[in-house]
Amino acid sequence: MDSTFDFAVPHSAGTRRAPALLVMLPGAYDTPRDFIDQGFVAAVRERHLNVDIQLVDAHVAYYTGQTILERLQQDVIEVARHQGYEQIWLAGISIGGMGSLVYTATHPGHITGVVALAPYLGPRNISADVVRAGGLPSWPAEGQSLPEDDIDRRLWLWLKSRARHQVPEAPPSLYWGYGLSDRFAMGHQAVAEALPADKVFTVEGGHDWPAWIALWRQMLDKLPLPRTEARSHEPVAP
Repeated sequence: MDSTFDFAVPHSAGTRRAPALLVMLPGAYDTPRDFIDQGFVAAVRERHLNVDIQLVDAHVAYYTGQTILERLQQDVIEVARHQGYEQIWLAGISIGGMGSLVYTATHPGHITGVVALAPYLGPRNISADVVRAGGLPSWPAEGQSLPEDDIDRRLWLWLKSRARHQVPEAPPSLYWGYGLSDRFAMGHQAVAEALPADKVFTVEGGHDWPAWIALWRQMLDKLPLPRTEARSHEPVAP
């Protein structure tokens, strides 16, 4: 496996560095090019958002090899911070959504906001445990032990900390989107019910690109990203 990320060519909002960087992580078997082909980059530019876009080739091997957090920190986030970006946003689909969430949970001070599109949330039995407990506010059930090295359950505990009854406005911002027929919808709904309603987005559809691009367009209209009136150049494929 590669020791460092391979990147697609960054897409700039103009000739100067934008104030915000949007880092996009694909699903397990998707590629950075898919964000271009499926209209994600174009949707950003159509809205004249003053952001630079970094498409990261964070394929599934980084997750199975448990190097995703290290590589994100060293190859992406620390570089962006050194370059002087005022805001750094993570946006991920499926397992890329999980990577975005886990990184943000581990390094909340590095990230302005995270956009989780149908994120993978670990084995379905965890989602089932949350539902049986009556939702995130009541989970984990009394007496239920959570192994310290269980990354999936640690992630769920961080998601619980983002619940609206605790710190809904504390940074980093969390935006949540999923298709109502997604195969992971049980877990997505369990999280969504605990988040502020204006941070949750749903569409008809499953765990697929048509649902994700529809969600993305909705979410871009609401994300507090900097905007510019200048006309952007067409994105250049890597």
